[in-house]
Amino acid sequence: MSKPLSASLLAIALFVVTFAVNLQAPLYDVYAQASGVGNVAVTIAFAAYVGGLMPTLMVLGGLSDRVGRKVPIAFALILGALATVLLVLWPNMISLVCARLLLGVGTALAATSGAAYMTDILGRERQKFAALVVTSATSLGFGGGALATGLCLAVQGQTVTPMSYHVLILVALVLAGGVLGLPRSQVSLSVSLMRLPVFASGTWMFGLAMALAWSTSGMTIAVVPLELAARGLGGWTGLVVFLAIFVGFLCQPLARRMTNARALSVGFVLVPLGFVVLLLGVWFNALILVLLGTCITSAASYGFTYLASLAEVARRAPDDQARATAGLFVYAYLGFSVPVIVTGLLADALGLLPAMILFLAVLVSATLTVFGRWQRSDSALIV
Repeated sequence: MSKPLSASLLAIALFVVTFAVNLQAPLYDVYAQASGVGNVAVTIAFAAYVGGLMPTLMVLGGLSDRVGRKVPIAFALILGALATVLLVLWPNMISLVCARLLLGVGTALAATSGAAYMTDILGRERQKFAALVVTSATSLGFGGGALATGLCLAVQGQTVTPMSYHVLILVALVLAGGVLGLPRSQVSLSVSLMRLPVFASGTWMFGLAMALAWSTSGMTIAVVPLELAARGLGGWTGLVVFLAIFVGFLCQPLARRMTNARALSVGFVLVPLGFVVLLLGVWFNALILVLLGTCITSAASYGFTYLASLAEVARRAPDDQARATAGLFVYAYLGFSVPVIVTGLLADALGLLPAMILFLAVLVSATLTVFGRWQRSDSALIV
């Protein structure tokens, strides 16, 4: 199989794995109402994804170095199909928690294997382009699933088993077989099966930046839709989640032309700015501001910060990329999940809007602190 065809098939597989992750986002409030649970339960169900992802990253981040790149990606596709089958058969909060656990495991396997495999296919001399392909495919997938379900609900009417679920199950299973036909990668059979992630030297700032940026993504996907639904704007959830990631994809070519340090600096500015605009939109019930703020945070989270961080890790750990990528995602998904759970707890006690305001205060403070420390360090090569 030729390099372009192999890279394309791998990119499609990574897209489908991540497409499954937010497929259920427009139905969170429906599952919650049907099960009679509050905001905390919804945010815990959302964060169950990280409950599956983090242990997999911590223990099996280098699995593909032992068994090859293809098997973990094929297994991730199967897990995405299985998770969606659970929601088709039993559309409730318990199934949602179980499904998101499975999706977390699959995403961890695909994220660490996929980034390393794309470099294997395209060659180390094209490392930054390989990172761009991976971030583009996964960004489109994370946002596309929610949009697809939102569109299906608009066409089909209210249902807990939209057509997007059925399509995902079929495509994922077919692709799992296709991935196994990709070329073999060079792996070392002498390494341990269970390998912990590594944190590449000098990348701590990129990890912290990912945590801050993805905390806004977690809020936009899990918490903001609950507030939109409460204000009669729940039908826009799919578009909001899609924009929360898709605009970042559009910004990735621009980020690629920058140095990693400059791209990271842009991300530091856009993350709090975007959430301020989004929060104003929620406060004043102004959908245009919600969408604009979502776009700004997306540009930072899945555009400048994501691409710069992944490329920097690949550059600094070329011989241990799978485990180094796992280390980066440990930062990212801690940021993605912990603030959402805490905000959910605060929301039940204080209300969603006050909880979001508190999150913003912490976000701004943390961003200024981390950026200021980077400015004073030797690694801040902003030109």
